[in-house]
Amino acid sequence: MSDNSQVKQPAARDEAALQPPVDVIEDASGITLYADLPGVPKDKLQLHVEADTLTIEGEIDLEMPGGIEASHAEVSLSRYRRVFSLSKELDASKVSAEFSQGVLKLAIPKAEHAQPRKVEVKIL
Repeated sequence: MSDNSQVKQPAARDEAALQPPVDVIEDASGITLYADLPGVPKDKLQLHVEADTLTIEGEIDLEMPGGIEASHAEVSLSRYRRVFSLSKELDASKVSAEFSQGVLKLAIPKAEHAQPRKVEVKIL
C-alpha cells in the first residue's frame, strides 16, 4: 500500500499467521479492499472493526484423511490474520463485506465530511 493510502497496517500480533495479500482501491466515495483467503470457509472468517482498527482473521480448513501426513506442505500455518488502521476520513460504522470463492471484498465509505461536494456559485 502506498504511503498516502487511507488504510495502513500496524505491527502484527505475536501469534503466527499468514498475511493474506490485499488490493486496496480508492475512489471519491471510499475504499474497496480485496483480500485473498483461499481455503477459509465462511463460518471461520471473522471481521472486527473497533475504533479505527480493522482486523481480518480466518482459519484454513485443511483436513487430511485419518493417519495421513503431507510429505510436502507449502502452507504450514492454518490461519490468516491482518490488521489495518483506518483513516479518520473513513466511516468505520458503514463497512460492508462480501465473501465469494476465497476472496473477501470490503467496502469502506468515506465519512460524510470527507466526501467531495459541489458548491453552488450564486450570481449577484
